Amino acid sequence: MRISRVFYAALLIVVALVVQVSVLARLGLPGAVPDLLLLVVVGLALTYGPTSGCVIGFAAGLCADLAPPADHAAGRYAFVLCLTGYVAGMFASRNPRRSVLTPIAVIAIAAAGTTVLYAAVGALVGDGAVREVGLTKLLLTAVLYDAILAPFVVPWVMALARKVDPKPLLSGLSR
Repeated sequence: MRISRVFYAALLIVVALVVQVSVLARLGLPGAVPDLLLLVVVGLALTYGPTSGCVIGFAAGLCADLAPPADHAAGRYAFVLCLTGYVAGMFASRNPRRSVLTPIAVIAIAAAGTTVLYAAVGALVGDGAVREVGLTKLLLTAVLYDAILAPFVVPWVMALARKVDPKPLLSGLSR
């Protein structure tokens, strides 16, 4: 990854994490909390491709795992966002021409996938928090909140990423 990509991704991860922890988590919405980190990871993965999406997802997830209100095992969300970044990046590298609605569809699928995978990993390590709220309610609200927030976040992330690196997928493949 280029140095400009690293700094841009790090800046977005820090800003998204601060906004998510200090604003979005305190809204008191029913069900899930809107996942700004997921939106940033998918936006960058759609721009930079699978390898960068995987690395960015891992870094963002690890930051979220270590953020102060975290009440789960470290590495759990890093694993989930790492896989999500990779899969979203694979979609980007295979579909260079996409419609305006493609990122929103990818976000909806990613929100559902991350919710189910996070709950599954939690069940494996003995975390029963999902059972209290209910997986169906979490799944529906996560997809709804992230799909509503996506048109306001993902296009900006992708546009700024293209300004940082004008040919992001080609430059990643040539090295």
